[in-house]
This record gives sequence, structure tokens and C-alpha cells, in this order.
Amino acid sequence: MLMVASVFLPLLGATIAGFFGRFIGNRGAHVVTCLGIGLAAVCSIPTFIDVAIHGHSHVVPVFSFLVSGTFEAAWALRYDTLSATMVMTVSCVSTLIHVYSVGYMSHDKSQPRFMAYLSLFSFAMLALVTADNLVQLFFGWEGVGVVSYLLIGFWYHKPSACAAAIKAFVVNRVGDFGFLLGIFAAYYLFDAVTFDVIFSAAPGKADSTVTLFSHQWHALTITCLLLFVGAMGKSAQLFLHTWLPDAMEGPTPVSALIHAATMVTAGVFLVARMSPLFEYAPTALAVVTIVGATTAFFAATVGCVQNDIKRIIAYSTCSQLGYMFVACGVSAYQGGIFHLMTHAWFKALLFLSAGSVIHAMSDEQDIRKMGGIWNKIPMTFAVMTIGTIAITGIPPLSGFFSKDMIIEAAHASETSAGHYAYLMTILVALLTSFYSWRLIFITFFGVPRADHHTMEHIHESPYVMLIPLFVLSLGAVFIGGGFNELFVGHGREHFWGEAIKVLPAHDTIERAHNEHAPFVIEWLPLIVSLAGLAVAYWMYMARPGTAARLANSMPWLYRFLLNKWYFDELYNFLFVRPAFKLGRLFWKGGDGAIIDGLGPDGVSSVVVRAARRLGIVQSGYLYHYAFAMIIGIAGVVTWMVIRAGGFGHGVTP
Repeated sequence: MLMVASVFLPLLGATIAGFFGRFIGNRGAHVVTCLGIGLAAVCSIPTFIDVAIHGHSHVVPVFSFLVSGTFEAAWALRYDTLSATMVMTVSCVSTLIHVYSVGYMSHDKSQPRFMAYLSLFSFAMLALVTADNLVQLFFGWEGVGVVSYLLIGFWYHKPSACAAAIKAFVVNRVGDFGFLLGIFAAYYLFDAVTFDVIFSAAPGKADSTVTLFSHQWHALTITCLLLFVGAMGKSAQLFLHTWLPDAMEGPTPVSALIHAATMVTAGVFLVARMSPLFEYAPTALAVVTIVGATTAFFAATVGCVQNDIKRIIAYSTCSQLGYMFVACGVSAYQGGIFHLMTHAWFKALLFLSAGSVIHAMSDEQDIRKMGGIWNKIPMTFAVMTIGTIAITGIPPLSGFFSKDMIIEAAHASETSAGHYAYLMTILVALLTSFYSWRLIFITFFGVPRADHHTMEHIHESPYVMLIPLFVLSLGAVFIGGGFNELFVGHGREHFWGEAIKVLPAHDTIERAHNEHAPFVIEWLPLIVSLAGLAVAYWMYMARPGTAARLANSMPWLYRFLLNKWYFDELYNFLFVRPAFKLGRLFWKGGDGAIIDGLGPDGVSSVVVRAARRLGIVQSGYLYHYAFAMIIGIAGVVTWMVIRAGGFGHGVTP
């Protein structure tokens, strides 16, 4: 019962708030949605203890979903350690975001609709992570995609929000097409979509091949790469990442929910869930590793020069997702999920803290117009600093344990992709520390750069917003150390059970525990994090004009990073403009010239013109009508005579 409640209570809250919001009002919508997701979070904790700690995995049948011939996809809730961890993380973090939204959206005119969307978003993610088959997982997958469109474009009166929502929807459809092909490939290979059937048959298909484009391909590699395309879209990996920064057009709680616990983590979950397949596809694992490491580096470089407080944190999310995929790519899936969980807490903390800053600064988001406000909003400053310490990997906060494990696993990998990932993750740790502390120093310290009116009205957020921040800060401090041994310690095999499959030859976490790396290698992640802090302090506190002089000395590099490596411009040139030109061609040439030209503007116009000409006969004079009748009678008689055999035929002379 608790397992079903953990998933469907948010749906109940969303239904009541969405359909009856005008009757129950804002307060009623707050109560039912917060109560629904809150009770789901309460139910998820004993479920996690029973499933993950005590090892009692369950599959709870709900109803028959799709049946067609021999194909059957039932809706069932799969509860193993992986799904129990995800359910607890999603529901707990989402609960705090719901409570925060009560204060943040207090002046909005559509609060019931917003709260309903939040709860529906949470339900879709919970349905995704508890799926027992690929079809059910795809239902949740598309659910978070649809609701993300509604949330990103929530303020639909803003053209930028509508454009961002459409962009997110379209880019995700590219990845989803790959995911669909991956589902088809899995069904073709295993004749099933249920996880248990697929996973038990995977070892026997390790050497299977398929014929594609007249060539033989490794079947599991093709299947895993197609599934990973879906993960790339949902988790905003390089080439399919462009939607994520624009998603900041939605309200800040939306940004926190998308970036922390839902949607973007779905791709990481998918790769971890399908680990029994990926383990037999080393080429696919190498691709996952390289894409993840490159994405982490790309997003970190862009984050160093952004000026929108939410966009900086958004690129941070993109970079941290790269870390998670690196972990999965080097077969340290447990480390990837561990970082997913710790990241959910400190990233939600950072986003909601940014929302508190924006609230205090009268909706200002440009950090260049802030400064000197730490003593005006001291509680927001304190919790945001905790989140920054956590994400930069400084002990003993959560980010240190999970990020360090990923870097160690990459170092212990014996593949070229793993070595590349190790170098990238070390460099990204430096950049992450730099841009994170840059955000803190510019936002809270230095001389005030806001106008006098804004500075006079800076105020701390209400407690309905601050209390979730305090709880999230506790998670950012203690989650990492508290779960480190369970997730990636020596007892991890017992903890994860059958939820994650790692071949002994691929166990990089075990090798990382056993190898005795030199002192510098072991502590290098912390060293570079502290170095990033020192550089940010020197550039923005000790020598405030250094960053501007550096940007002026290399304007080409600064513009390149500020414009996000020109990916948007490139995609506009390659895809968007040709699509618009093709659409205009079909509109003007196809619909306008052919369909309308031959239809309404062709045949129809001829009939109209003929009717107008014939209308001249309707003069009102009796002799005109008599003449028309005589002409008509003569025509009818002539036609009948011709039908009878013509003039003169059969007549005696």
C-alpha cells in the first residue's frame, strides 16, 4: 500500500488542484498538492528501508497496460534499491519545492494551475522510476516532457517563455525518437519489454549481431546507443543540451524541480537501470563516458562567464550531469546514482536560494546588478554558501563524497575513454569551483550595484521559503557522508542487490578502493577545488578589475564562451532557418498556390464568376423570362430529338 501511495498520491493532488482549483482556491490547492507529495515522501522512507536496507524487492501489479497478440506490457511498480532510492529522493526534494512555491508564487494569479503542474510533474517522474518495463518507462518519460513544456511556458504571456517551452519540447523529441528506436530494438532482440526478461536474457545475447544497411552490427551496442540518445536529450548532454539553459524562463521552483530531482536525472536513471545491457556493450560505455566528460567540460566553461544567476546554476547542472554519465560510462553506476542523489539536494538548495535572491532584489537576475547584500539577506547567503561548498566538493559536505568517487573510478578505469574522463573531471572540478564562488562573490560582496530603490527594498524571504532551504542545507551537509558506505562502500553489492549489474572485470569502484594512488592523485580533486576558490577570490575580491581586463585581452574567447560555443547559432543555421523556409514553401507554394489556387481560388472562384454572369438574366422583365423559357424549351426539344435518332432518320420521302 505504501508503495502505491508513494507514486499515486501526487497524481491525486494534481487532479484535485487542476480540476477543482477555482472552487478550493489558492489555499486549498496549496494544501492538497503539498499534502499529496508530502505523504508520498513520508511513505517513501519506510519503503526505502524495507527495500534497500533490508533487501526486500517487490513488483506490485497495478493493471494491464497494453495487450496485442503475444505482446503484453502490464503496469506494475518495480521496487528495488535503485527505484526506492529514486522515489525517496524525488518525493522528498519535490515536497520541499512545493512548500517553497507557496511563498514564491504567492502573488501569481494562477496558483492552483501551477501547483497542479508541479504535482503532475512529480507523479510522471515517480511513474518513470518505478516502471517495470520499457513501455511503462516511456510513459513516464513522455509525461515529464509534456509537463516540463507546461511549466517552462507557465508565464505564457512572455514570448521568451513560450519559445523556451517549444524549444525544450522539440529538442527532447529528437532524443525521444532515439529512445523509441531503442525500445523497438530491445523488443526485436529479446521479444519482450519487461526488465526481468531482458536482463536475464542479456548474457546470452552478448555476441548477437543484427544486419543494418547491409552490414553486421553488434546488437547490444546498437540498442544501448539508441537508448543513450534518449538519455542525452532528457539529461541535456552535448548536442542536445540547448534546451536546458532556456528552461530558466519558467518560475524558479520549476528550475529547481527540473534540474534537481526530475526530468534531467531521468537519463542517468535509464543508463543505470539498463546496466545489464550496457555491461555487454563496451563501445556504448565508451561513448557514454566521452559524451559525459565533454559535456561536463563544455558546460563548465560556459558557466564561467554567464551573468544570469539562474543560467549559471543551469550550466552547473549540465556539467554535473556529465559527471554522472562519466560514472555510468566507467561502470561505476552506483557512484553515478550517489552523485544524482547528493546533487538533487544541493542543486535544489542553490536554485531555491537563487530564487530567494531574486525575490529580495525585486526580480532582478543579473548578478552584475547585485553586490553588497550578504548582510541584508544573511540566511539566504548562509544556505547558498552551504550549497556552493557542497557542489565544489569540499569536505565534509555531500558533493565531496560523490564527486570524489566518480573521479577515482575514472582514474581506476583501464580504458582510454576513462583516462580522458579523468582529465576532464579534474579540470571541470577546478572550473566548477571557480564559477560557483564567482557567483557568491559577485552576488553578495563588493559594492552595491543595484539602484537606490532596489537596495532600500531588499528583504529576507518569508519563512515558508526559508524553511525548505534550511532542510535542503541539512541534506547538502549530511546526505553524502551518511550514505557513502551504503552506496559506494565495500558493502555496496549487498545494498544494490540485483538492481545494478556490473561485471567483475568492469568494477572500477572496487579497483579504486584497492589501488593505492599517490597522495597528490588522491587529493587532487580537493586541491583543484581550493585552487578555483582562490582564483575566484583573487579576481573578484582582491583584484576586482582582473576579470574585465582578462576578457578585454581575449575578446574572441570571451565571446565564444558567452555565446555558449555558438551552438544556438549553428543550430539556427542548420535546422531552424531551413525548417522555416521549408514551412514557408509548403505554406505559400503548397497550401496557397496549389490547394487554395485550385480549390477556393480556382474552381470555387469560377463558379462564383459564372453565377454572377448568369445573375444578369434576372432583370425582372417578363419578356426576358419568356425568351429564356423559349430558349430552354427549344434546347430540351433539340436534345430529345437527337436522342431519338436525329433529324430525317427513319422518315419516308
